[in-house]
Amino acid sequence: MNKITINGGRITLDDIISVSRNGAAVEIGAEAAAKITACADYVARLVEDDRVVYGITTGFGEFSKVRISREDTADLQRNLIISHACGIGDNLPVDAARAMLFLRINSLAKGVSGIRLATLQVLADMLNRGVTPAIPEKGSLGASGDLVPLAHMVLPAIGLGEAYFENELMQGGQAMKRAGITPVSLTSKEGLALINGTQAMTAIGALALYDGLNFAKLCDIAAGLTMEALEGITDAFAPELHQLRPHPGQIAAAKNILKIVSGSECTRRQSPEHVQDAYSLRCIPQIHGASKDALDFVAQKIDIEINSVTDNPIIFMDDDNAISGGMFHGQPVALAFDFLAIALAELANVSERRVERLVNPALSRLPGFLTAHGGLHSGFMIAQYAAAALVSENKVLCHPASVDSIPSSANQEDHVSMGTIAARKARDVLFNASRVVMIELICAAQGIDLNERTKGKNLGAGTAAAYSLVRKVCDKLGDDRELYVDFNKVAALIDGNDIVDAVENVIGRL
Repeated sequence: MNKITINGGRITLDDIISVSRNGAAVEIGAEAAAKITACADYVARLVEDDRVVYGITTGFGEFSKVRISREDTADLQRNLIISHACGIGDNLPVDAARAMLFLRINSLAKGVSGIRLATLQVLADMLNRGVTPAIPEKGSLGASGDLVPLAHMVLPAIGLGEAYFENELMQGGQAMKRAGITPVSLTSKEGLALINGTQAMTAIGALALYDGLNFAKLCDIAAGLTMEALEGITDAFAPELHQLRPHPGQIAAAKNILKIVSGSECTRRQSPEHVQDAYSLRCIPQIHGASKDALDFVAQKIDIEINSVTDNPIIFMDDDNAISGGMFHGQPVALAFDFLAIALAELANVSERRVERLVNPALSRLPGFLTAHGGLHSGFMIAQYAAAALVSENKVLCHPASVDSIPSSANQEDHVSMGTIAARKARDVLFNASRVVMIELICAAQGIDLNERTKGKNLGAGTAAAYSLVRKVCDKLGDDRELYVDFNKVAALIDGNDIVDAVENVIGRL
């Protein structure tokens, strides 16, 4: 099993995937351990000296005005976790919960948060031994950190809450016992250090981004397949054209389409008879490219966030100071996650328009609704309905969460980011968008089969690989059948990234 050593340095999006989905182990390196221990010792001295420091010798939020005695500092931290575990709704997927643990460990390993090494090691043990906290997905305002979901993340570490172990949901203390992990008793600053942070929104958003980057490649592949079915004009993708408006994503999308359809005998060049295609084909580089650039922007923000300290207060031992700031506020990534949802939704919007061109006999020379027996059979008529429903739902989901704010904690926390809602919406938009493109893939394959003018001609190198994989699980439609069965089979290919992998194996990395 792969192992990732955390030393307070930089982790990557690929590291998150390795830990959250592929079971890579985590270890806290010696360099980080030394910094963690030194900071925890410093916090212990602050308590011993009865210094006034937020969240260590005071209450939280509006209760920051209340002094806490040395004798009560441990109870303060435990009570914080218990009282803040107010989550609602379905539990987050296991990969998101594991990503949260990993990101929180990495942030605390910077050695400026005051947590003990032994406490942080319990979180690492949970990851390594397969104890995954059950974390309700709703309840975070995304401002004083993801207080609610992070509190649920911590509950099993103190023997409470619920957790998944060996594919079974059980009481948190039971999961820890079965995994051979002794729950921890929190001490000064530790509860606050564990839950003041943006790791819920960042974990959910990072996973959506990773999948979205692959999804953007899939969209290029699906568009290429539609180009084959509709005999699309390739001149619109010429490199010299896009160098005149050199947005990186636009250039990349145009290059991808030409690679995907390379060698095709079904696409065509512009001519007096065929001057230009509709926007949903001709403007693929501009539309897909804009989303690619947006994804790159989100990736930059996530790279900063996953390698940042996001709790409060921050301990500066060399200056003998603890600064109470707002590092936990989710606004820097909340805006990015709203942008992520919009970028993904636009890829689906134009995909649905290509589906319409495939099924509408007024917009192509293919049989109406991609059936040879129209009237008696409906073909893919309602498949386009389903795609339209999904893109319409995405338009609702793309209303930005980050423009909303509700004051909390008696107006002490008077602006909040709603970043976790933004991240969850982006995840949901991605799911819908992937199913729209699934429909395009199936319809494009059907269009290729029904196009009498190109029958027997070669597809491009990339489109041939995609077509072959779709046809491996989903036969050409003759008489009407239950299309959801086909949908589920092609959706499984998308979720496993099989189509992108198959195309890249033939034409290289997109």
